Amino acid sequence: MSKRNLALIGATIVSIIYGVTFTIAKDVMPKYIDAYGFILLRAGGSMLLFWLVWLFMPKEKIALNDFPRIIAAAFFGVAFNMLTFFKGLSLTSPISAAVIMVSTPMIVLVLSAIIMKERMKKRMVLGIILGLIGTASLILYGKSIGDSSQSGLGNFLVLVNAISYGFYLIIVKKLMNKYSAFTFVKWIYLFGFIMVLPFGWSEFSAVHWTIVPTDIYWKIGFVVVISTFLTYLLNLLSMKELKPTTVAVFIYLQPFFASIFAIALGKDELNLIKITSSLLIFSGVYLVTKKAH
Repeated sequence: MSKRNLALIGATIVSIIYGVTFTIAKDVMPKYIDAYGFILLRAGGSMLLFWLVWLFMPKEKIALNDFPRIIAAAFFGVAFNMLTFFKGLSLTSPISAAVIMVSTPMIVLVLSAIIMKERMKKRMVLGIILGLIGTASLILYGKSIGDSSQSGLGNFLVLVNAISYGFYLIIVKKLMNKYSAFTFVKWIYLFGFIMVLPFGWSEFSAVHWTIVPTDIYWKIGFVVVISTFLTYLLNLLSMKELKPTTVAVFIYLQPFFASIFAIALGKDELNLIKITSSLLIFSGVYLVTKKAH
């Protein structure tokens, strides 16, 4: 199997995991642990895992002048991105949040065009528009359970997180071309952890661990090990083969998987609008990821 196809499979697995995460994280927050406390746990746990794995990896030295880029990646890819996302998710419904995340590919395409001077092909623009229509109809008409009065603010924060992640994908691409993923990702998480510490510490220390049910412990473990550690690795490996714009397009699949998962658990229901929206989103992904001959 070609490296590109493996990278595409990796990116799909990431979308499935993230789609499941929306519902799982929502079960933990804010009932047992508040959003920022959960992020501290997530960034700290992943940081430890990355440093542990690094012990068994071939060592590379990072040039000092690359550290500002690593710190920027930590800010956009870990700290700012997670803080806005989890806070937004705690205010809105899982499906709305997943759907708004879909704006990331548009943002990455626009940022790539501005920052990296990448040319935009017509079919890519068409794919993005189709994806956007699918997403917008899902937001506007795909009724989600548990819509609160603060969902507007929640949705806005999720959008800010999507823009932040778009910046991260572009910043990290340069590092990918220079080092192996394990060399710098442990630093991204170390700096990211330091950045979220002041926000998350009081919420983290307020958790009554003795009253947390066992299944919630499992869900927290899933978010740290699978949704953070594993997905970051898969994403970085996919980015070695694919452009930031292509990796970003896979975010389109998240609302689709998030919806399937929420429906399977009886937390949402399927209707014609959701089916049509999903078809539009898939067509958009296909057009943007199709390799030009």
